[in-house]
Amino acid sequence: MSHHHISRRGLCALAAGLALGGSARAQSGRITRLVVAFPPGGPVDFVARTVAEQLGKELGHQVIIENRAGANGAIAAEYVSHAPPDGNTLWLTSVGAVAINPSLYDKLAYDMQKDLQPVGLVVRNVEVLVVPADAPWKTGADFVAAARQSKQPLTLASSGTGSVPHLAMELLADAGKAPLLHVPYKGAAPAITDVIAGHVNGFFGDIPGLLPFIKTGKLRPIGLAASHRHPLLPEVKTFAEMGVPGVDSDNWYAVFAGRAVPPAEIERVSAALRKTLGDEGVRGRLSASGAEPAPSSPAELAALLKQDSEKWGRVVRAKNIKAD
Repeated sequence: MSHHHISRRGLCALAAGLALGGSARAQSGRITRLVVAFPPGGPVDFVARTVAEQLGKELGHQVIIENRAGANGAIAAEYVSHAPPDGNTLWLTSVGAVAINPSLYDKLAYDMQKDLQPVGLVVRNVEVLVVPADAPWKTGADFVAAARQSKQPLTLASSGTGSVPHLAMELLADAGKAPLLHVPYKGAAPAITDVIAGHVNGFFGDIPGLLPFIKTGKLRPIGLAASHRHPLLPEVKTFAEMGVPGVDSDNWYAVFAGRAVPPAEIERVSAALRKTLGDEGVRGRLSASGAEPAPSSPAELAALLKQDSEKWGRVVRAKNIKAD
């Protein structure tokens, strides 16, 4: 082997070493994987990408997004629960996979109690009822009154059986004592398209997904399934304000880790997540999208998970809802 060859390889190694040494990130060798159970480009993915860079700064090393879509969150959940228990693999999920699926499916590939543990809440996404722009109903109260009097049940689209939009519709039917017909779609996009076209009377959806259509006047928001009004839709009343309490529905997103990750590591990551959500740039981007930043401790998320698992479990059992 020529001397020249060795020295060149030596120089390359030295250069690489200097490049590595220059970054604390590479010295620690750590990377945190934020696993998202949805394909790139959706609302959960948007939130993940909005928090990743700042979360990396707070943790002191890079955070990368891994999209592991499919099986209603089970693929991502299994992956995270089987990862090394070092706190470097986290699951960012919406409420469905953690608080609804356990009631909806007879068998799940993951167990929320045994396999996973809460790290922290990220955002709240309250549901808003929208109707076609030219619909006769100006408020949620109008809609409920019309549903009660209609000879044919009014129809509400959803993004799928057992989804938050579907369960919000069931709460409204009960609270408003109004017969409503559920029309499930495969995802929010086709549901929204058919509401805009007037094929379906309405749709409950997360504000971030509906805001563009509300702003362009294609859909009219007529009621919020929340305890308070939304900063981006200040004129839209809550159902409780309109005399129809008990409809609150929140498709929150939160971070979970494997059950075997030590408490000190969970607290470290949770603290970094809370600081990230306190960052003005991150808060601004999330809020502008319609999501409401909602930092929490692991214990607060555990309490919310328990409360919503019980609430949605009751609805699923009472209505005998079975997964498609």
